[in-house]
Amino acid sequence: MGERLYVVAGELSGDAHGAGLLRELLVLRPGLELRGAGGPEMVKVAGGGIVDWVEDAAVMGVWEVLKKYGWFRERFARMMIELREFRPGILLLIDYPGFNLRFAEAVRREFPEIKIIQYISPKVWAWNKRRIPKMARILDEVLCLFPFEVAIFEAAGLKASFVGNPLVDQLQGVLAADISRDARLVGLFPGSREREVARLFPMMIEVAAQLRNWRTDLNFEVPAATEKLAVEIRGQIEKAGAAGWIKVRTGGSHELMRQAGCGVIASGTATLEAACLGIPYCLVYRVAPLTYLFAKLLVKIEFIGLVNIIAGEPVVEELVQSDASPNKVAAELKRLIESPGLASKMQGRLAGVAAMLGEAGVEKRAAGRVAAWLKASPTLSFMTS
Repeated sequence: MGERLYVVAGELSGDAHGAGLLRELLVLRPGLELRGAGGPEMVKVAGGGIVDWVEDAAVMGVWEVLKKYGWFRERFARMMIELREFRPGILLLIDYPGFNLRFAEAVRREFPEIKIIQYISPKVWAWNKRRIPKMARILDEVLCLFPFEVAIFEAAGLKASFVGNPLVDQLQGVLAADISRDARLVGLFPGSREREVARLFPMMIEVAAQLRNWRTDLNFEVPAATEKLAVEIRGQIEKAGAAGWIKVRTGGSHELMRQAGCGVIASGTATLEAACLGIPYCLVYRVAPLTYLFAKLLVKIEFIGLVNIIAGEPVVEELVQSDASPNKVAAELKRLIESPGLASKMQGRLAGVAAMLGEAGVEKRAAGRVAAWLKASPTLSFMTS
């Protein structure tokens, strides 16, 4: 039996990171057989062995997960059957901790010989440090995106390696491109999940309307992560009567971050991309009230945004729940537009955060760690044909 790896990613960002790692891993181990669940980018790299489930799996918030509990339970059971039949030596989990850590626990219990690697460590240092000892029992190694995470996990006895942040690799092309910034262009970044877009984009349209009334020379663009989201976004724009002055592009969020003078960005990975690409912005965050109540009880850190967490201070304005209102967001963007010095200062601080993410070659380093485990893992014999 040749080398086999089962991989799970449950969101578009994890799909992109997973595709990069798998691409490098197949260079190192060209005979590797792959199975698992991910998204369209991983399918392109690995072929038919990967099931594209991200549009269904990428739900956000306690209530949203509970509504799909039956679907997740069925998928969980099916993946355990696939694992039993496939006989992998390695289980590679990419981000998506709510599902993946439960899956890892079940795999460790039933198949103790499988080596389990977590790529993109869950931010338990923010919301539940008590889970770290449990992670140490069920994982063999965690590949960290931030340097400070290594000491946190190793203190609990979990092997941890800082490989850097995959954004550094993904953004090399756009960083090298000759793109000039347009001070009159405002970027609207409502996120990559349907519910997130439904919750945030109507507010962003109102923000754009206020700014347009304030200055008629401003232009507005919004990137859609998928064509399906582009249809939803265009529908919202048409409903608001803004079709003539808000432009939609499918993909191209990185290019827009290089071009726009400022922007409003949904909390998540995009805020870190914005730091690397140098766009001054304000962060917005809105979830269902029940989800926010749970988060307030669990999260023990001062900030929501990754940039502020990494910096340990408020680099960008965070507008959360009711504060993520059209008036407050528009006021913050006006400050950035009116004060080039303020925007420039923010760009300098964003560059400092970006420098902490490591050097290029992240996906190659992460693939190297996985390849080392593959080399050390014997063909499994705990299951029968």
